[in-house]
Amino acid sequence: MIRNLLKKLPYVLWILPGFLLWASFPPMGERFDSFFALAPILWYARRHDARKSFRTWFANGFFFWFATLSWMPAIIKNGGPWYLVVLGWGVLSAYCALYFGLFGWFSSRVWGWVRGRSYGWRLFAIVVAEPVLWSGLELVRSRFLGGFAWNQLGVPAVNAGLGSPASLGGVYLVSALVILVNGTFASIAERMLEPFEGRLAALFGRKGPSVDLSGEKAEAAFAAPATPPLSFPKWVRSVETLLPFLLILGVYRLAKPAAPQEGGTVPVRFGLMQRDFPPPFKPAEDWRPAYGAMIGELVQQRPDVLVLPESALCEMAPDVISPHANAFVGSWLGLCAPSAVVAGGSRRDAVGRMYNSAAAYTLWNGTNVVSSQVYDKVHLVPFGEFIPGDKLVPALQQLAPVGSCTPGELKLLGVNVRGVPVRVAPAICYEDTDSAQIRRQAEMGAQVLVFMTNDSWFSESVETEQHAWQAVARAIETGLPVVRVGNSGVSGTVSPAGKARWLSDEAGKPLVDRRGTACVSVDLEENPRRTAYVRLGDWPLGLAFLLLITAMGVIKYKHDYEKRRKVSL
Repeated sequence: MIRNLLKKLPYVLWILPGFLLWASFPPMGERFDSFFALAPILWYARRHDARKSFRTWFANGFFFWFATLSWMPAIIKNGGPWYLVVLGWGVLSAYCALYFGLFGWFSSRVWGWVRGRSYGWRLFAIVVAEPVLWSGLELVRSRFLGGFAWNQLGVPAVNAGLGSPASLGGVYLVSALVILVNGTFASIAERMLEPFEGRLAALFGRKGPSVDLSGEKAEAAFAAPATPPLSFPKWVRSVETLLPFLLILGVYRLAKPAAPQEGGTVPVRFGLMQRDFPPPFKPAEDWRPAYGAMIGELVQQRPDVLVLPESALCEMAPDVISPHANAFVGSWLGLCAPSAVVAGGSRRDAVGRMYNSAAAYTLWNGTNVVSSQVYDKVHLVPFGEFIPGDKLVPALQQLAPVGSCTPGELKLLGVNVRGVPVRVAPAICYEDTDSAQIRRQAEMGAQVLVFMTNDSWFSESVETEQHAWQAVARAIETGLPVVRVGNSGVSGTVSPAGKARWLSDEAGKPLVDRRGTACVSVDLEENPRRTAYVRLGDWPLGLAFLLLITAMGVIKYKHDYEKRRKVSL
């Protein structure tokens, strides 16, 4: 009986990496787990064929994503049909897990080709192939068909204070470095377990090593030679431990934050209001007394710019540029005496198209006449703000929870603070996960990133904290401070170096699903220095990933061609 249990034990243990990776994100938030969580299945991919590797990586990926996206059922209590929510939860988890499986498949193919060749190719697989494959697939997931840029592998490291390389290559470079650390641990484990491989195989009921390079199995491997792996002295093998860490230290050295450019800074006091209101389609419960209490908290602090979250004006005005909205915001400008108010809402244009918008309101000539600039959300959420194809089939528009929205154009908002113009880069809801969009706004000359979201759709769930973690990466990537306001949390600021200061409760935990206000001073550079990531974007990673995949395809074609030629002879 014990022997049978031991035989089944490996199948349970191979899900442990997915659990450890899940633990590195909220709610557990064990950030450093990500640096070793994937080491066991990296080791597995190096010693098994592509199909087995795909299945193992996919299983871990599905476990990770299904557990990580456990906040999705929160939509049910806000009116979402439970069967569609559960179906979407499973389908999205499987889709994201597919990228895990593809990495396992590609990685196993690379090692099948590397195995038996010179030691330099082994180093190439560890230092280049594995990191580029992982980060490249993350990039594809974040861009393909609108993308789902959520919880990249580098996000826990960024929130652990180790995210400075994001200024060079975005959060994807941090993910590549995390994979490199995991691969180094896998190499160490490989050397340590090598003398005991025969005993382990016998213990778990296998007849021999997990990799057989003879006969037909050699041809099943990706261009793997029918010869045993080359044997290297241990002191030579130690290079694959030393080299990655030297490379990582070099990257962190290059990513050292630069001193601010000459030209000075502008201190701006941002007033943040976390409303904790229901989603827009639910009637507001006594919003006037709540607003009055929160306004009273901010009056004494006298913010320069007051920021309200996404859809904050929906209960007060149907249109962010309507006279009603101007009158409402004008009363705020008179009470709190800020220079400007930035708030989210919605609007319709002259032909009836609906937009999810944010507007910047300022007093004109010191009177209560309010002038406004409007930003319309560019990156819409499919099946939330629109149904794919609903512009061609109008009947589908009735299925969109908040109505069928139209994407706007990317732009900045300008506000005037004590006579000094300030360029604001707004982002609404999940736009703050889109590193490409935020990078373009930084390239346009933004001085501060203002993120507004309505997380009340997922209230009383872990989504709010996971969402806030993404903002830290955007600050480091662009070298710009972040001001974030969320309905139902999380609200606060992030410095360009990635230091987050969230609105917290008495225990120091981020204030979630509760009302609160804060007034935070942020120093804005007049001429912000562009980071390497802002200047270069994702094309270096995209090019490296494309070249690697192309090389693998060429090698596979050559191998298949030689195989067919031998058969014909």
